Amino acid sequence: MQLHQLRPRHKFKKKKRVGRGGKRGTYSGRGIKGQKARAGTKLKPAIRVFIKRYPKLRGHKFSGKKQEIEVLNLDILDKNFKPNEKANPQSLLQKRLIRRIKGRVPRVKILGRGKITKPLEIEDCQFSKTAQEKIEKAGGTIK
Repeated sequence: MQLHQLRPRHKFKKKKRVGRGGKRGTYSGRGIKGQKARAGTKLKPAIRVFIKRYPKLRGHKFSGKKQEIEVLNLDILDKNFKPNEKANPQSLLQKRLIRRIKGRVPRVKILGRGKITKPLEIEDCQFSKTAQEKIEKAGGTIK
């Protein structure tokens, strides 16, 4: 069997042509006037209504780039780092304490939950006040 030999199993049903007179009267089931009674016209797309409602301003709905921040607590740093070791976003990524966000190294904020007993050298991070005090008490440095 080849492509030109294929035929459908069912019979073709002819489409009813409306609006040609006959036993249905002049309107032929279409009602009187209006967009649906006309021949060859299509209805407005439904999406147009929504488009018209949007304000015509540049940058509508654009709120700028959001800076995603990864949050860590002091107890996690204390478990995963040795004394006098450098802790920065790259080293946190290597130890899998934080993840990349949309392929980028995120900003890191350190919060003050838990205790820190080791002096650490912390770079390129944000801190809460309590975290900063605890790090300095333990003998760590902040850059």
